[in-house]
Amino acid sequence: MSAYKDPFIECTDTELLVKRYYFAWGGFAWATKRIPYSSLKSVERFDLTGWRGKYRIWGSGDFKHWANYDPKRPGKSVGFFLHVGGHVIPFVTPDDPEAFEQALTPHVPVGPPD
Repeated sequence: MSAYKDPFIECTDTELLVKRYYFAWGGFAWATKRIPYSSLKSVERFDLTGWRGKYRIWGSGDFKHWANYDPKRPGKSVGFFLHVGGHVIPFVTPDDPEAFEQALTPHVPVGPPD
């Protein structure tokens, strides 16, 4: 059972699934990034702007932040950085930011990393 689900993100009981995170060249298909909640240091909410990912449909513009494929991102206003402790910080833009944040709250701190 999923606590939150939209076409590109799913919060299960044990992990966060980020669909269409990268392209699996060998199979010519989109691949899903599976992030166990135990691997998430924090999830940080931010406002999408022209300089902060609003028009980034997929990939990275600065080699630090990575966006999963979401063709509806330009029409959204909220994103979440997924702090996993590595150099690259994935970010997602859920269809329902409040429901997404509520689904994550029991599993991981919401806010900037310590």
